[in-house]
Amino acid sequence: MSSSNVSYTLRYFDIVGLAESSRILLTAAGVEWTDEHPEWPQEKPNQPHGRMPVLVEKSTDDSPDFVICESSNIERYLARTYGFLPADLKQAALQEQIRDLSTDVIALFTSHIHCKSEDDKAEFLTKFEELLETLIKVQTKLLKDNDNTGRMFGDKLSYADIVTYGFYMTTLVSFAKFRAEIVDIIKPKLTPELVKLISVVESDPLVVKHKSRGGSLAAVVSA
Repeated sequence: MSSSNVSYTLRYFDIVGLAESSRILLTAAGVEWTDEHPEWPQEKPNQPHGRMPVLVEKSTDDSPDFVICESSNIERYLARTYGFLPADLKQAALQEQIRDLSTDVIALFTSHIHCKSEDDKAEFLTKFEELLETLIKVQTKLLKDNDNTGRMFGDKLSYADIVTYGFYMTTLVSFAKFRAEIVDIIKPKLTPELVKLISVVESDPLVVKHKSRGGSLAAVVSA
């Protein structure tokens, strides 16, 4: 699909969060798109799944809008459409599993936050740290195996690079605003390879136009 005959609207809250990787993908794809922040919860009933993010693809040929939901679904659709995921299903799966693992890490921290029992909070925090260490180990190995270029696969910006950057932007910037301890948990565990990836993604010519609400992640991890 050519980027010249479609434009996009991405509906989400005006924060760093579940839509951050989609924002980066849209920017990197060089397509026309707008960020929309529906009034919430007033607009909740008008969203297909009753939640956000929501991506609306508008065509110039008067065909109906294409509307999809769920953050990882939106990301993968955009990544496949604009070449950030390989066409080969096996090669794509190697990248997509990174996103799924990071989603599980975030889910454990979210469970830790919302638990009422102190014992349950401690249990979920332990599980979060254990899975976080697994994620960092997997990410770092991919970076080392790719000659420590700051990219996980090949020599160009990939879906895996973008969602990894998005994961650390969400945890170290968005979550840190209401749970500052997450920074003290994650930052000491970051490897030099991951710090380099963050810098490489942020300075990539395709991404540099992206103005995140969280500012520079590279500055956060190097502080």
